[in-house]
Amino acid sequence: MKAKILIADDSAYARSILKDLLQRNEYEVVGEAENGKEALVLYEKLKPDLVMMDIMMPEMSGIQALREIREQYPEAVVVMGAAMGQQNLVVDAIKSGAAEFFIKPVQAEKVVEAIEKALYQSQTVYIQLKE
Repeated sequence: MKAKILIADDSAYARSILKDLLQRNEYEVVGEAENGKEALVLYEKLKPDLVMMDIMMPEMSGIQALREIREQYPEAVVVMGAAMGQQNLVVDAIKSGAAEFFIKPVQAEKVVEAIEKALYQSQTVYIQLKE
């Protein structure tokens, strides 16, 4: 298995699509959250290598969950998913610490590319900090 990933999306269908895609690409899906609050709890419990987070979710938005996760765990790697037309939210997510993003509807190669870039960047930063 490659990386351990937590999926956070209010759509069960979207979570299913992402889970299937990730497993086909040999990633381990360690948990699923329906909203930002669940994502926070599961992040703390599971300590995944990466979080796939929807920008718009009930109870707590993906951006707010991203901010809280990164505040508590600065090393957290989060890739945000956004629908077409949410470019302003994507900019806000990047400013809030998102490593990468992908646009929905999901295109498999774009999602895998975003994950690989995010993981590679986080490893590079970690190596630089150790030296």
